[in-house]
Amino acid sequence: MPIKGVEQLDIERINSYEDNRFSEKVLRQHGAFVVNGIFFYEVLITGTSEAVITGENRKYYEAVIEYFRFFAEHITTFRDVQGNMVKEFPKVELFEIPLKNIQPSQFYVDKSKKKEVGTFIHTKEDVIIPLKKFGNEIVSMDGHTRMAVAAEKGLDTVLAFWSAEEADYLEYFVTEAQKRNIYTPYDLTKLEHDEYEEKWNGFCDAYFAQGDE
Repeated sequence: MPIKGVEQLDIERINSYEDNRFSEKVLRQHGAFVVNGIFFYEVLITGTSEAVITGENRKYYEAVIEYFRFFAEHITTFRDVQGNMVKEFPKVELFEIPLKNIQPSQFYVDKSKKKEVGTFIHTKEDVIIPLKKFGNEIVSMDGHTRMAVAAEKGLDTVLAFWSAEEADYLEYFVTEAQKRNIYTPYDLTKLEHDEYEEKWNGFCDAYFAQGDE
């Protein structure tokens, strides 16, 4: 998926929870990145709106931050390990919302990923969800595994923010979710990893491939 400002670089976001090139805490936050196959970066969230970025080549800091914020817009202040400001964005207001009021844009969650995520979600402050409004619907753009864990742990509410990211695909995804009787995070279908890869990643790949034709 193209991300404004970083199209000219090869930036890989590491989605595994096991990679000896990066710290376990950063991997849990999905804050590990590889640029052009040789430069390694970690973005460690240290507060509800702050993070520390490290990496061997500072000239790619801003590109990594832009990529990171595609998935975590609520993080607006980035410092280096010495505490020096690297980049700052306007603050994003967080608010509390009942899980039952959120319409997912995803149908499935990966059981193995849910198990990993469950090890570090304990309160509503651990679950921050980007939302969009579509008509009367409040739609989640990301964070479906976290919401599934929150629901399973009995957390009735989570934290959220209104996303500024463009997401033309969301309306179609929501329609498809509702066709499958997915109306709240409580309805998300849990699948084994291989089946999740086949069904969800297959659905996404097929949809976005249409735009490349």
